This record gives sequence, structure tokens and C-alpha cells, in this order.
Amino acid sequence: MKHYPFILFYLFCNVFIYAFQGTFWVYFFCFLGFTVVLAWGSFDITLGYFVNSITHKRTKIKEVALTFDDGPTEFTPKFLDILKENNVKATFFCIGKQIEKYPKTFQRIIAEGHTIGNHTLSHSNTTGFLSASKMVEEIEKCDEVMLKVGNLKTDLYRPPFGVTNPNIAKAIKKTHKKSIGWNVRSLDTITEDEKKIYRKVTKGLKKGSIILLHDTSEKTYNVLVELLLFLEHEKFSTFTIENIFTTKRTKLLHNAHK
Repeated sequence: MKHYPFILFYLFCNVFIYAFQGTFWVYFFCFLGFTVVLAWGSFDITLGYFVNSITHKRTKIKEVALTFDDGPTEFTPKFLDILKENNVKATFFCIGKQIEKYPKTFQRIIAEGHTIGNHTLSHSNTTGFLSASKMVEEIEKCDEVMLKVGNLKTDLYRPPFGVTNPNIAKAIKKTHKKSIGWNVRSLDTITEDEKKIYRKVTKGLKKGSIILLHDTSEKTYNVLVELLLFLEHEKFSTFTIENIFTTKRTKLLHNAHK
């Protein structure tokens, strides 16, 4: 039950208010606390508070998904080179305006068999404050760019910054997207130390982990080189996000024919 911890918090606030006879400061701190909890639910995609997002794959084998956000960029070809060299397929959540800027790179991502996801048209810093209609426009316009440049349609979507709220939930539902999150966050956009990024990723790996990276810098490329060596040494295989749904459909068909 995804709202369980928030319902408990709400009940706690009511009991607390009753016990202390509803003084102003009790109401104030309960309101403040509830606001913090709602903010937590908005910014932590793993909670699935507003949107049920895929954050990992249920699997018994050692496999992980490499996902890259915010491309294509000038660095993406290097990422594609090392992935091809290691025969690894990844999932790229692309921004519409970046596709327009680097159309040939986008086409190469598709041609080399990687999975594509929608990451909005502009990846606006005000994503969390946009209306539902504006969010729908951001998603649909990115879809239009993908279709025009790459002749490709995708039902995969990753919310910018991992932010979700009621408006974003409505937009995802209206555009018929599957929300994709992660359970291993590299923080490679705010951490400069490559060793710290590498340790953060490798320390949190589990069977079925979805790793969040960005094909936007030389440092993340360097981390990827080391990460691929780590995965090989630890005998981890890789899967794309599309594979999660393919596996589910295969299991359903198998069970239906039993």
C-alpha cells in the first residue's frame, strides 16, 4: 500500500493534536511536518507516492540496467563506443531539445539497439511546478521530436529530477506512459570526484538494480569504463528497461498456456 507511511503520519498528527488540546504550535508543527513528508514523497521516486514507477527488476540472477539521462550530448558518442566495445545495451532517456541538437547521435543510439525513453522536451527546472496540461505538452512534444528524427515511439518516461506530483501523475496517465525510476542513484551531476561516484554505484548494486547515470560529462564516461570492468568481474549481466516488460509479457503468456 503506497500511502501507508503517510496515512500513519496523518493519524499520528491527529492523536498528537488531541493529546495536547490543539494549541497553535501543535497545529503549526504538525502542518510543517506533513508538508515535509509530502515534499519527501514528491522528490523520492522510489516511494511511489504519486506515481507507481518501476525502480528495479524482480530477478533471481545477477543483472542490472544501465540508464542514461539528459542526452544526447557531445559526450554521448564516447558512451556508445564503450558500450559497443563491451557488447552492452543500455536505456537512454532523451530530452527533445537535445535530440534536435544532436539528431545523428540520437539515430545512432537507436541503430545500435539501445532502448529509448522520453525525458520531456526541455527538462525544465520548474518541472515540479508545471500544470498537468503543460506536462502533457512537454511529453507529447518530445514524442513528436523522437518520431520525426528517429521514426520511433516509446511508452517509457522518466520524470526530470525524479520529481512526481498530482499534475505529473495526470500527465503520465494521459500520455499512456510507464514511469521509470531507479534504485541506484550515482549523483554524477553534483559530485565531481569520480571515485566517489563509482563507490556510490557499486556499493548499492543488487540483483535487478536500475542505475541512474548521465551521458553528459567526461567524468561519468570514466566511471562507466570502470563500472563495466566491475560488472564483468562480478559476473553481472545487463538488461534494458524494455526487457522488464518483455519478460512480464512472456511470463503471462507462459502461464496462460499451462
